Amino acid sequence: MKREKFGSRLGFILISAGCAIGLGNVWRFPYITGQYGGAAFVLIYLFFLLILGLPIMVMEFAVGRGSQASAALSFDKLEPKGTKWHWYKYGAMAGNYLLMMFYTTIGGWMLLYFVKMASGKFSNLDAQAIEGEFVDLTSRPVLMTVCMIFVVILCFAICSRGLQKGVEKITKVMMIVLLILMIVLAVRSITLEGAGEGLRFYLYPDFAKLKENGLKEAVFSAMGQAFFTLSLGIGALAIFGSYIDKKRTLAGEAVYITVLDTTVALIAGLIIFPACFAFGVNPGSGPMLIFITLPNIFNSMSGGRIWGTIFFLCMFFAAASTIIAVFENILSFAMDLTGCSRKKAVIFNVIAIIILSMPCVLGFNVWSGFAPMGGNILDLEDFIVSNNLLPLGSLVYLLFCTSRYGWGWKNFRKEANTGEGLKFPVWVRAYVSYVLPLIVLFIFIQGYWAKFH
Repeated sequence: MKREKFGSRLGFILISAGCAIGLGNVWRFPYITGQYGGAAFVLIYLFFLLILGLPIMVMEFAVGRGSQASAALSFDKLEPKGTKWHWYKYGAMAGNYLLMMFYTTIGGWMLLYFVKMASGKFSNLDAQAIEGEFVDLTSRPVLMTVCMIFVVILCFAICSRGLQKGVEKITKVMMIVLLILMIVLAVRSITLEGAGEGLRFYLYPDFAKLKENGLKEAVFSAMGQAFFTLSLGIGALAIFGSYIDKKRTLAGEAVYITVLDTTVALIAGLIIFPACFAFGVNPGSGPMLIFITLPNIFNSMSGGRIWGTIFFLCMFFAAASTIIAVFENILSFAMDLTGCSRKKAVIFNVIAIIILSMPCVLGFNVWSGFAPMGGNILDLEDFIVSNNLLPLGSLVYLLFCTSRYGWGWKNFRKEANTGEGLKFPVWVRAYVSYVLPLIVLFIFIQGYWAKFH
């Protein structure tokens, strides 16, 4: 069966960026930045993005393009005879399924909030009533299930049309609309009365503020955010490497994708911080910033219902772009491993993902008494993916591409540097072979320390 290819380079860049641009950019990034005092934290984050995220992304793309397969078969095709690298395919596949076990539920929330905002459900509600809306949502398993199923069916329907006609065509439009809408929102937020204080907080580095909030914790958080924002380590990006031609080098493409991913995160900050300061709201108010704090802000704003609707449409697009990208990976696993048609893979996986997403939905209500590691089921699933499979998977890709017992440095660089564009430099070999694996291992250990200490 001939492997499908992207119709255009722009398609590849936007879809890979779409996979990386998720709720981590427009949800997690602003509130972590808020917690650690703004601009100084952003600088540390950008530094780690460059030294951590970029090299691993190039390696994932190289493994995908070199093998012309998804993570289900890429290691089998590239590993030296008799080695066991292919065992990691189960980790990569588990990572993609686990990510979707909670991401689909959050995608459903975004869709519901978009509908609520558009229909004026939040108008004239006070702060307590808006908080009550979110509590009410999580206590209704049927409503959450319906929203989750709608998101699963919609995103698989897009994937069922194939790579070019479905995934590429729809994601391209979604990403361009997302960027335009976010810029419009940022302009609106910056022009609010009293927004200047928020801009100063966000754009003027104050290292004293960073110290005040804990320098060590800020560095760990910046490191983690830079690492997690790109969804590295579970082959979610490797699949798109297998769909591109050899006209361009992979380091150059990875730079474009990282810049796009970072731009969206930075624009999200330009939307949120000026608005928070204009309305006297704490920008470090944690994960509830999106569902409780921002609807309150939109209520206080003139034309807030329109701006709120646009914002939650952006949030839904950010979630959906990641879901579509990971669904495409999941479908590739099925097609690569069994040789089945795309249609059969879609039917099987729609059912599988809906069933697998139910524990997350029920964890907020029916099963709320079950509190693994002191949190709910969503927290547990997120911990398994973010603190285990992403760092350990990234370690596998790093060692596979740099070790002579794996695919090896020469093969990796040859694949990464095929084509026109920025080359992967030979002088970083010692860093990616010895230093970077230690940093990733440190992130893994730090995740456990932070969770249980």
